[in-house]
Amino acid sequence: MSEFAWLPDPALSASSNAARMLRALGVADWAAMAALADSEPGRFHEALLRETGFRFFTPYARIVDESGGIEWTRWCAGGTTNATLNALDRWRGTATWDKPALVWEGEGGDRRTLSYRELDREVCRLAAGLRSLGLRHGDVVAIFMPNVPEAVAAMLAVPKIGCIAMPLFSGFGADAIATRVALGEARVLITVDASPRRGRMVNAKAIVDEAAAVSPTIEHVVVLRHTGAEVAWRDARDVWWHDLCAGRPDETPTEAMDAEAPCLLVFTSGTTGKPKGVVHSHIGFPAKVLIDMWLMLDCKAHDRVLWMSDMGWVVGPMLVYGVPSIGATLVLVEGAPDYPDPMRMWRQIDEHRVSWLGVAPTTIRGFMAQDADPSRAHDLSSIRVVASSGEAWTPDAWLWLFERIGARRVPILNFSGGTEMIGIIGCTVLEPLKVGGFNCAVPGTGADVADEQGRSAAPGAVGELVMRRPSIGLTRGLWRERERYLQTYWSTWPGVWHHGDFASRDADGHWRIYGRSDDVMKFAGKRTGPAEIETLLMGTGRLVEAAAIAVPDPVAGSALVVVCATRPGVPADAALEAELSNAVVRGLGVPFRPKAVILVADLPKTRNMKIMRRVIRAACLGEDPGDLSSLSNPESIDALRAHSGRLRA
Repeated sequence: MSEFAWLPDPALSASSNAARMLRALGVADWAAMAALADSEPGRFHEALLRETGFRFFTPYARIVDESGGIEWTRWCAGGTTNATLNALDRWRGTATWDKPALVWEGEGGDRRTLSYRELDREVCRLAAGLRSLGLRHGDVVAIFMPNVPEAVAAMLAVPKIGCIAMPLFSGFGADAIATRVALGEARVLITVDASPRRGRMVNAKAIVDEAAAVSPTIEHVVVLRHTGAEVAWRDARDVWWHDLCAGRPDETPTEAMDAEAPCLLVFTSGTTGKPKGVVHSHIGFPAKVLIDMWLMLDCKAHDRVLWMSDMGWVVGPMLVYGVPSIGATLVLVEGAPDYPDPMRMWRQIDEHRVSWLGVAPTTIRGFMAQDADPSRAHDLSSIRVVASSGEAWTPDAWLWLFERIGARRVPILNFSGGTEMIGIIGCTVLEPLKVGGFNCAVPGTGADVADEQGRSAAPGAVGELVMRRPSIGLTRGLWRERERYLQTYWSTWPGVWHHGDFASRDADGHWRIYGRSDDVMKFAGKRTGPAEIETLLMGTGRLVEAAAIAVPDPVAGSALVVVCATRPGVPADAALEAELSNAVVRGLGVPFRPKAVILVADLPKTRNMKIMRRVIRAACLGEDPGDLSSLSNPESIDALRAHSGRLRA
């Protein structure tokens, strides 16, 4: 049984959104509420919608309908609503209307602030402009933009008129965009002329032109003048954002949509095959964001929220629809957390008085490598909650954040799930925290750890993370791929969502995540996840990040290889390789001695800072790494391929 690192603060707990829900439901504690959410989902979700002020145009007739099977559960049947109704329209005539909705900082230091009233005006004008292009209910609009205020406006304007927003990672190349545009059958693509990325100007319009040339469904390209860069132009297809919005009304009606109508289409790369189009509805995504952000992560109307994530990953839409639905202020930042100032993210927290901070563990490990103490240079006392997702924590990184940034005062609330439903397991401020762990499941998911037969695993045993309840925020299927959806997620055990992560739950009810189940390795009869090995490597204090993979071995069947990026000033030599190898042996035993220790400058990662172990393994073995469109640093693969000769033996 692990020692608790953080105990609930009585004042924080008493004033939390979770405590409010306990009172609304008339239950004594979190465990009782979680049990109620699984046994009486209608009662739980009705209380959530009521307490958060969720709006409908037409009231629903039935809160939950499983008549089509658990895989196709419908929510708020018969009701009409709109994601934008709940993000913006609801605040008209209230004090929130004139408070800041977002505060923006560009990579070059430019700043803008938009109130809820001003953001709504931008959304309404764009919505009217998009309607003038002939868009109809259910049409897909692709959004390829950096983190600028207009990207938020676009994400809200598209569902406002009954269309489906399809955000694209701002680092995509033309091929990746064309693939997703084709799969989504997008009619309109919204972009910028160009945008800075770590001091280099990226011609977004040129990338879009190349993609659109092979995308026959694209009828119009809407271009925001962001940098003033010169761009190529096609009069019959291209339209400037400012021309499209000129003369449009400051108020535009929001469409009343069936609660289950799609509002968001997010493509996520699978380990094999083409990208999967994850479909979210007008009731599902906004309501689940409220469960995750409002109930679990305690985001409040007075918070200033900063999470540096791209619109093309699920955290981006989560912030766009979640923060305004709560009535909070989004601190939106263009660019990277450590450029042009290595301490940029901490400065922003200080200057903008950020109170709710979201991070990825990989980001924190990058800051640790700077050997600096941000709390000495900046006032970080405004932070009251830290949320984290993306990768498993190493204890040293979690403790660095907890002690140096949060002064052992601020809870680190992990949550883990995926694009398909956001969170499955997470944390609440009502329960104590363990280093790097999760102290609860997300209510209404029926989260469990399953053994090989699909039964609930014993405490401490590692098994598959599953959901035994259909979350309100669960994807409504994969775009145009009904059978792929059923085969990918529902075919392992009947009526059980198989997520593809390995997890465990201890005797205290606290959870651990060990990574993707296809990343998990078995040596000397013992199954282990990459995180266990990577924690030992990171514990040497010599690395920025590490990845553990299994490669074929003619004798043992499989062998361990570790790929590591060293900290600045640490020699990448044979002595370091031996030190890292010995660290694994000391922690896990001789059978786990790495076959090879590979030292590189950088590991392949997505823009939301997930280390891509399948890509690392394929590159090291000289195999096809598959879809690389989500990588933020594809150049990192070349260094790995140089080692393929000695690992294929």
